[in-house]
Amino acid sequence: MISIFNRSHYEDVLVVRVDNLAPEAIWRQRYEQINHFEKLLAETGTTILKFYLHISPKEQRKRFQDRIDDAEKHWKFSFEDLEKRKQWDAYMDAYTDALNRCNTPWAPWYVIPADQKWYRNLAVARILVCHLRELNPAFPPAEGDLSNIEFT
Repeated sequence: MISIFNRSHYEDVLVVRVDNLAPEAIWRQRYEQINHFEKLLAETGTTILKFYLHISPKEQRKRFQDRIDDAEKHWKFSFEDLEKRKQWDAYMDAYTDALNRCNTPWAPWYVIPADQKWYRNLAVARILVCHLRELNPAFPPAEGDLSNIEFT
């Protein structure tokens, strides 16, 4: 089974921190809690791949402008994006801490330059393929001998 989570429990050390939604004493302990949780997952057979897709402020501005300029992309734009953009430095500090504090042998971070989508896609795909090969996925065995089953 493959599952994809967009930020998930990392919100507790990013948005909660930057927007001051909880006291520092609360969100600071979450780094260790995240590491313990991910270690438990890894110890019970889960492969964890974490990707940080980094875009530059210049590229972010371009993508926001593209969303405004193209009526078919308006649904992707939120006025909150403008407010969050003003917090760029605070978010970079929070991301730096999360990447450093939660980069473990059992759940490493992959920092991917993402200004160019083709490169982002290639880099992520290569990492996924490498890990899938290591996992060597296979279909489960049949329940029994199926050779004599006939349908009428």
